[in-house]
Amino acid sequence: MWLFASAGSALFAGITAILAKLGIQKTDSDVATVIRTIVVLVFAWIMAALTGQIGVIGSIQPTSWLFLGLSGMATGASWICYFKALSIGDVNKVVPIDKCSAVLTILLAIALFGETNALPLKLVCSALILVGTLMMVERKASAGGGANQRGNAYIWYAVGSAVFAALTSILAKVGIEGVPSNLATAVRTCFVLVMAWVVVAMRGKLPKARPAALDRRELAFICLSGVATGASWLCYYYAIQHGVVSVVVPIDKLSALVSMGFAYFVFHERYTKRSLAGLALITCSTLAMAVWA
Repeated sequence: MWLFASAGSALFAGITAILAKLGIQKTDSDVATVIRTIVVLVFAWIMAALTGQIGVIGSIQPTSWLFLGLSGMATGASWICYFKALSIGDVNKVVPIDKCSAVLTILLAIALFGETNALPLKLVCSALILVGTLMMVERKASAGGGANQRGNAYIWYAVGSAVFAALTSILAKVGIEGVPSNLATAVRTCFVLVMAWVVVAMRGKLPKARPAALDRRELAFICLSGVATGASWLCYYYAIQHGVVSVVVPIDKLSALVSMGFAYFVFHERYTKRSLAGLALITCSTLAMAVWA
């Protein structure tokens, strides 16, 4: 069952990236993160209520609160970086770098949780995923100075997104020990929202978050992105609670296929032979881990 949940997480996460990109054409990326988090928060608490898990919130141990909070903060940092990267870079460049978090997560899961089954395969596939990711990253020409430096900035934001996403998975694995997955998702999202508002306030962007300042069409896409994120999270945290982290994470990262497929048709983004070869390498390596690890 957790394998199907992993696949559902990948599907919804892939759709999330496209909806998010549509919602930040004019809207500030940090403001979009706040709006999206609000939607996810409502979605998560509704699911926790429908599944009758809210009643056990008082039994959550202090250690679980700590790690769920840290996981939520890591998620917030990852989202802030991810939205910023999407706002200045193409989906087919940002998503592969972000999904490279799978490699770091796998290595951390091996080191911290002792998930050493099929270790040689995991290490080889992780290396191939990293190589495939590097094949898909394209830097803009350095001639032109500041403008091109800003154009390449998406790489650093995407890398930041990947690092924080990896930390999110590891911290969440510890935090949801003995906590129902839907309730854990709801609790984590509270921390994400607090962090998102703090970032918006510190950067002086509160006026941009007023309803009157938001584009209605983009607001709709951001909200839909939040719903897709909530669905992805529910699947993902069920999967890592009941499954093997070093297998769940690679499957979840196959959402890149969904995102890039939509990017081709929706944004008319084109792919080079090198980037397609990199994508094929990532996909085959991920599937190998999912099937044989």
